[in-house]
Amino acid sequence: MSREESPTEAVLEATRDIDRWSAERIVQAIHGEDGRAWEAVGAVLPRVAEAAEVLAIALAGGGRWFNVGAGTSGRIGALDAAEIPPTFGLPAHRVQAVVAGGDAALVRAIEGAEDNPERAVFALRERGLCAGDVVVAISASGRTPFTLGGLDAAHEVGARTVGITCNPGSLLAEGAEIAIVPVVGPEVIAGSTRMKGGLAQKMVLNMLSTTVMIRLGYVEGNLMSHLSTASEKLRGRGLRIVMAVSGLDREAAEKLLAECEGSVYEATRRIERERTRANHRER
Repeated sequence: MSREESPTEAVLEATRDIDRWSAERIVQAIHGEDGRAWEAVGAVLPRVAEAAEVLAIALAGGGRWFNVGAGTSGRIGALDAAEIPPTFGLPAHRVQAVVAGGDAALVRAIEGAEDNPERAVFALRERGLCAGDVVVAISASGRTPFTLGGLDAAHEVGARTVGITCNPGSLLAEGAEIAIVPVVGPEVIAGSTRMKGGLAQKMVLNMLSTTVMIRLGYVEGNLMSHLSTASEKLRGRGLRIVMAVSGLDREAAEKLLAECEGSVYEATRRIERERTRANHRER
């Protein structure tokens, strides 16, 4: 299948004359098509769950998770990786992003960077990719050379692979051990995969990272028990979590957090230890 035949490059018949529409009609069309992304992701949930289990096992064993992509896909992978340390307290080196064009590509498009698979291979080798790691290769078309280079690097060392693409007939869908393929169909603007394609990829990555962190014990109930209190907002959230878990009033919870140097996890563990000792004394 050529790039022109790929579903991500097809023309959506319903919006052929969108350039003559009112703003209201345009946004209604975009919103309606976004719903197709939601439906497409719903159809691949078993594969998302399978990938989440693989990632959880790898991280539990000391391995790392690499999101590899270019353009919109690369930025989405970088965004999700960047959110994990403050949200769940996992060290940043455990979940990393490898983006075509490097850090500069996060703030401006560097289109040619996606065409060289060896750049991805080199970047992953430089980071010491090994058999215990997992490469999550992200590409709406499933044909981006840089992203496919990430698969090559993983296969070279025996690392496990997950592919996220919107093209079921692509090299990425066929080459990844676990292929997550939400088929969103043609974009409102033909080929603009930052739209439905990007939305579907972000939904899948959010599901993966959240599910993996829950499975690894970085969430208590539905609370961020390991979050980093590195900002005023997060300090307030951490305080509310300690109050909810402990039943302490605000002043006592603030005192406990200060004693634990701001660690929500340590504060909740201290509460748990004190409750366990109290139960033993009662017996």
